Amino acid sequence: MLDRDETGWLRPTAEFLKLYLARPEVVPPSEACAAERVLHAALLSDPWRPVNKAEIDAVADADARENWHHLIAFRDQLSRSGSLEAAYIAFASQKTAIPPIFLDHLVQLILRNILNQCDDALVPRAAELFFRPQRMTVHEGSLLAADREHIAASERSPLVAMFGPNIEVLASDNAVDYWHRSDQFDFALDLTARRRGIAALGDVIARWITHLLLIDVDVKPVAEFRSVAFSWYVGLDADGTKIGDALWRDQSIDETTEARIVGLFRLTFGDAGAVIERMMDEPVYLILAMTPDGELRLKPQNLVTGLPLRTPRKMA
Repeated sequence: MLDRDETGWLRPTAEFLKLYLARPEVVPPSEACAAERVLHAALLSDPWRPVNKAEIDAVADADARENWHHLIAFRDQLSRSGSLEAAYIAFASQKTAIPPIFLDHLVQLILRNILNQCDDALVPRAAELFFRPQRMTVHEGSLLAADREHIAASERSPLVAMFGPNIEVLASDNAVDYWHRSDQFDFALDLTARRRGIAALGDVIARWITHLLLIDVDVKPVAEFRSVAFSWYVGLDADGTKIGDALWRDQSIDETTEARIVGLFRLTFGDAGAVIERMMDEPVYLILAMTPDGELRLKPQNLVTGLPLRTPRKMA
């Protein structure tokens, strides 16, 4: 339900917007007021139809009004931007208040576009970290990421409580199964240092930056951070940013904090001219860390706004 423009970016369509109009948060319930029903019917007929604030304010239910304001703001940014990628860059750069679900949808769709020809199952599984929170655990010496929502659903099941969650670790011998189970989010990913999962995440990061910012980069995992000189760093999540801030200030971090570092990546630019002068010959380090209770929530918008680029991409 999306088109591609001449650059390969995704163009929103009326059919795509109708998916949002069909969501249970938006479809008027039986007790909805006339104003809400009229608005919904009009947009089903023409999803790009202009909507003014007064039409939304006329909706009687406060929660419905809030949902409509968010949806129309999201739709209008898509219209102004002309593509999902440009809209995402705008949302990330303008720090616009937007429900996280909209950003996660954009990220998932953009990554699906980026990885359209990818045949290595570890790469799209690693890409799930961009839009699906993970729960981290150490099992038999391996650092594993499992989908938080899938784990939560498993824990609510009486049978799973008796027999344990049915979580497989994605590997070469079961990778073929990923493609028909990808929407179940039931594979764990091994992010142990020096293994293929962490390298696959670096691959996704590089593809994400190249696709959105149109610059050539190379991203490789670094196994040991103590010898790294942080000329520039980007936290890939809130905890990674806090750790980066401490290291930037030459503060030591304790073993417990160090153990929460999931990945450290070294990013180099293919075109030094795209980078600010003092970083032309310097790498950028990317820090990914879990929370103290083992949650991992990657923030891909930091890769849009945090790099030392000379001329940021023009926003829509």
